Amino acid sequence: MWLVTGETWRPTMSESLRFLIDRISTPIGTMIIAADLEGSLRVALFAEDEEIVQHYLRIQCGAREFALEPIANPHGLSDGIRGYFAGELDAIDHLPVETGGTPFQRKVWLALRRIRCGATTSYGALAKEIGHPAAVRAVGTANGANPIAVVLPCHRVIGANGSLTGYGGGIERKRWLLDHEKTPTLF
Repeated sequence: MWLVTGETWRPTMSESLRFLIDRISTPIGTMIIAADLEGSLRVALFAEDEEIVQHYLRIQCGAREFALEPIANPHGLSDGIRGYFAGELDAIDHLPVETGGTPFQRKVWLALRRIRCGATTSYGALAKEIGHPAAVRAVGTANGANPIAVVLPCHRVIGANGSLTGYGGGIERKRWLLDHEKTPTLF
């Protein structure tokens, strides 16, 4: 376990937060996840090192110190994500998440979870759904700041003309995820 410190405030150790991290091999690269001790997924990103995970946790924690503890399959979250990549597309549907973020971002991220697997929507349609039809760019910005890839399926949001627009994990990953979700599963 190692400690990541805030820049302006140094809490006592009893006030320090702990997060459990795991690395998951997927067909499209390594995903690193971080979970809190209560069992909620806090970060899930395609990354090679933990620096980006630390960045998103700092956003959520502010200046509080936090510790990262490597552990296999924290709270069963890694198994859920592995199941999704193995073709059990609904394995991620009910994974608990805690994102932090502004009220507007949380509204966008919650709406992402309502986009059914195999479907897509546009930024404009998502803006209308959350009651802010003129906030298309703000929806795009919130979508881009999503700390929990795949589980909060920002990859399902595309351009109004059907084009695959930006994705933090890269357009090829976005294309793969959308194709994966359209693949019928045989059980």
